[in-house]
Amino acid sequence: MMTRDTAAGRQYPSKPTDVYLFATCLVDQFVPQAGLDTVRLLEREGIRVHYMEQQTCCGQPAHSSGFPDEARKVALQQLKLFTEPWPLVVPSGSCAGMLHQHYPALFADDPALHGAAKALAERTYELTEFLVHVVHFSRADQGPASAVALHTSCHARREMGSHETSVALLGSLSKVTVVTQARVEECCGFGGTFAMRYPDISEAIVTDKVAAIRDSGAQRVVSADCGCLLNITGRAAKQDEIAGLAEPTLPGEHIASFLWQRTNEAAT
Repeated sequence: MMTRDTAAGRQYPSKPTDVYLFATCLVDQFVPQAGLDTVRLLEREGIRVHYMEQQTCCGQPAHSSGFPDEARKVALQQLKLFTEPWPLVVPSGSCAGMLHQHYPALFADDPALHGAAKALAERTYELTEFLVHVVHFSRADQGPASAVALHTSCHARREMGSHETSVALLGSLSKVTVVTQARVEECCGFGGTFAMRYPDISEAIVTDKVAAIRDSGAQRVVSADCGCLLNITGRAAKQDEIAGLAEPTLPGEHIASFLWQRTNEAAT
């Protein structure tokens, strides 16, 4: 059964019994807790989560760096994996944007593969989007009062609109105050391969971002994209190190972990 959510402008299914998880490279390699907490959130809602171990990169780094042939090779591996008609849930707006927005165009010249890419794109959902519009997530806030800053990746904001669903989820927590940072729409400086190709520019951008978050009075930063989260908290940690501080002054979590911690009675 499909339902229409007019605010988001796309069709959403009723809550399914099964989903695929596309974990992303950064979750797999650097922030596995975000993946585990994504599974916990979904399983608590009565959804079976299927993780295909053969999954690799979504192809976004190659695609955004101007290498469509290489991106197509990587994307083809993903097209072969998710054969059941279940939603594909992605705890990253960047990777979800690649799958949802760009896969059909990658295979536009191959009718069979284009159809498969379009079908996969239509059932790909960024995690917060899925929690709000499909799961209708509503859980009591079990945590202490906290002021947090939300950072939404550029791809998540512009390709998936998931800044709105991230705000909705954090806003549903009764003891969480979401503070507004200056220039909230600006990039954190990560930008996938941008941070590696232009490290000095990236450092300048993330330094401004960290300053804006600190100035907002936030006690921590939350993001639905691990690349941005690692960049922001990493820069803040470096500043702490230079200042001789042992404890992090700007900690952060992926929003999946933040939601799990705040709504899991056993963890409080």
